[in-house]
Amino acid sequence: MSLWVVLLMVVSNMIALKGSKIIITLFSIELGAPQIVIGVLVGLYSLFPMILAIYAGKLADRLGARWPMVFGSCGITFGLALPYLFPYTTTLYVQAAMVGAGHVFYNVAVQNMIGGIGTKADRTKNFSNFGLAMAAGSFFGPLLSGFAIDHAGHANAYLAIAAFPLITAIIMGTAKHLGQQRSGDGSDSEGKKGKSTGRSNPFELVVENRPLRRVMITGAVLLTGIDLFQFYMPIYGHYIGLSASEIGIVLGVFSAAAFVVRIWMPRIVARFGAEKVLVGSMFVAAVTYTAVPFVTDMVLLCVICFILGLGTGCGQPLSLSLIYDRAPSGRSGEAIGLRATLNNFTHIVTPLVFGAIGTAFGVVPVFLFNSVMLAGGGWIIKRK
Repeated sequence: MSLWVVLLMVVSNMIALKGSKIIITLFSIELGAPQIVIGVLVGLYSLFPMILAIYAGKLADRLGARWPMVFGSCGITFGLALPYLFPYTTTLYVQAAMVGAGHVFYNVAVQNMIGGIGTKADRTKNFSNFGLAMAAGSFFGPLLSGFAIDHAGHANAYLAIAAFPLITAIIMGTAKHLGQQRSGDGSDSEGKKGKSTGRSNPFELVVENRPLRRVMITGAVLLTGIDLFQFYMPIYGHYIGLSASEIGIVLGVFSAAAFVVRIWMPRIVARFGAEKVLVGSMFVAAVTYTAVPFVTDMVLLCVICFILGLGTGCGQPLSLSLIYDRAPSGRSGEAIGLRATLNNFTHIVTPLVFGAIGTAFGVVPVFLFNSVMLAGGGWIIKRK
């Protein structure tokens, strides 16, 4: 299958995922939920991914990408349709859990699929293009959702974005020349790295492989920072009086910056090296994060968020590329699944903790602590 078709599916599913997060946050506020409840809802996006990610990775290694992506995308669509049918706070809990569970099977499979396209020399470029597709979806998702909320209401906004994952399900379900792509090093669909076994212990990957462990920890910290921004930006925007459309624009600017930096990422990595670029992105994000809660002007907020997006934009594709390269033979899908497990563990804990902090002390301590956390992640990857 062409890489560009795969990237189209990435954009479609990312629109649904990122769009749903702004809708669930603003819908919860509309229904009168406190920040701690919103934190629980955001944490539920990561509960089943944390539990199922390693299994999803092993499944992708054994079966290929087709059916995990088909059923995962259908699960996302079904979950997003529920609040349209039952627009209550209790339904949002089910919606968040279902979208998270569907996304993990789709996401681990598509990442492993991209890692197996082309040769090892193509991998950084492929994951960079994957990052561009993620950024494009992250730009359009909040933007479309914000305008849909303002013009059609929260429930109808859910229905609108529920259609996007069906694009992936239809493409993967009807593709004739997909083959059984498994983790590999090259274009051979059967792979050249073998298969992971159901008896393997995935945590050996980080215990025995220090370079892999450092990348996984740093990647988890960076993605937690990104998710916390996308969680708290709607709350902060609502607090300073921005409309849903304006909040969507701010989040879209953040994602547009990630798109811009990922265009140049292969050249930057070729000049400075992947680890140095990852370290630099962590420290840029840490510095700009501190400025966000002190700005109330929308234009200035967009400028700061654009710089923040430049800093965080390299993190995900770089960490994925480094993890795929450093994974043992035949266990790339398992390593990506373990990465998702670690990421989602932090995604569960941090919204709950910071939701309680935000309820008690406001949003400023949340942004400042996240800045410290990002700086710590940069220090970890910098250590030899």
